[in-house]
Amino acid sequence: MADERTTSLSAADLPEILRKIRARTPARILVGRSGAAYRTATQMDLRSAHAAARDAVRAELDLQSALGPAFVSQWKLFEVETQATSKDEFLMRPDLGRHFSDASSMEITKRCPRGSDLQIAIGDGLSVRAVASQIPALLPLLIEGASARGWKVGQSFVIRHCRVGILNQVGELLSPQVAVLLIGERPGLATAESLSAYMAYRPRASHTDAHRNLISNIHARGVHPQLAATRILNLAARMMEVHASGCDVREPGPSLEGGVST
Repeated sequence: MADERTTSLSAADLPEILRKIRARTPARILVGRSGAAYRTATQMDLRSAHAAARDAVRAELDLQSALGPAFVSQWKLFEVETQATSKDEFLMRPDLGRHFSDASSMEITKRCPRGSDLQIAIGDGLSVRAVASQIPALLPLLIEGASARGWKVGQSFVIRHCRVGILNQVGELLSPQVAVLLIGERPGLATAESLSAYMAYRPRASHTDAHRNLISNIHARGVHPQLAATRILNLAARMMEVHASGCDVREPGPSLEGGVST
């Protein structure tokens, strides 16, 4: 049968149409089969990806090892934590990951200026690997790009055991125009290094997901950090212009050149 013959071909021997389809997605499509099951190589690849996803979720954030001493020093990053006191508690009690501990709230208000145009926070979320892989490229692009636009940029910091809803507390503590949370996404079987950027205009305790915007899949095979930075900054500019975010704001569409139109 045709599908059985296909299973014995190497990637280079596949028909051109199949090569083009597989080149456009990391999804495991048209990989062949052995009877009713995956081929051994596909099965092993899936098990490896599942193990990487589990490791990414369970890993604890260590700021120095994740980002490196030089990077941490250059951007004056410091670490705070939520009310979740352990990884297990963070996974079992998402509500605790949406609120800072009392000591962390005091540390943030002491070290970060209020009223910035753009405030960036970095959260481990469900993938420390995503933070370690994407932040070194993305954070400088955001800070330098925002400064080039004449915006006042707040002091960035890193949040351990972080959930998306922490944006509301960032808004309450620091009152920025736009708050951006760069947070590790829940790993899938394609990558465990995908980062998301959640954004809100003047977030407050009463805000819900409807008040936030999202740029997701920031990684090497998804949205490249350079494009992600442009999209984040353009969307932040739009929020400042209309004094709103979430359902009331649409992200400017991509241009043909791969940038973002304003």
